[in-house]
Amino acid sequence: MASAYPSTSPIRGLAMVSTWLAGLSARERRLVLVAAAVVGLGLLWWVAVAPAWQTLRAAPARQAALDAQLARMQQLAQQAEALRAQSGAAVPGRDEALRALEVATAGLGGNAQINVIGDRATLALRQTDPAALAQWLQQVRSNARLLPVESQLTRDAASGGWTGTLVVAGPPLATGN
Repeated sequence: MASAYPSTSPIRGLAMVSTWLAGLSARERRLVLVAAAVVGLGLLWWVAVAPAWQTLRAAPARQAALDAQLARMQQLAQQAEALRAQSGAAVPGRDEALRALEVATAGLGGNAQINVIGDRATLALRQTDPAALAQWLQQVRSNARLLPVESQLTRDAASGGWTGTLVVAGPPLATGN
């Protein structure tokens, strides 16, 4: 009579292992069960516990990195919102733009001179601090609504300052109001 289970079924395999274990002495059976338990615990550690443990150990550093990334994204969102709000405001007139240029240039001290001809303003620099120049560009962009269109700058190795010219232009200088 044929068996109801195929020869490779798990039940047949368990029956074979059970028969094999029954044929061993009590001491050998105990050693085989201890070895199986050690292998089972090792497998459990490798598959379930170790990955979770690694994730827990890495979590604080990863959270700190994500918090820093979130703070940077919120800062960029605030800047974008400020620029969006600013773009909705009316473009300043020529006189307002010229005043904003003068105020920004005064912040550079005696290292810079502004010259406005037509719809362009040329800033001549002499060993100007990079941070001060960045501040000047920010003020001119936000207050006078002018953008750099041309530059010829060189960096002085000794002082670290910028020397050369920077040309800005925009709608406020093009209008005759």
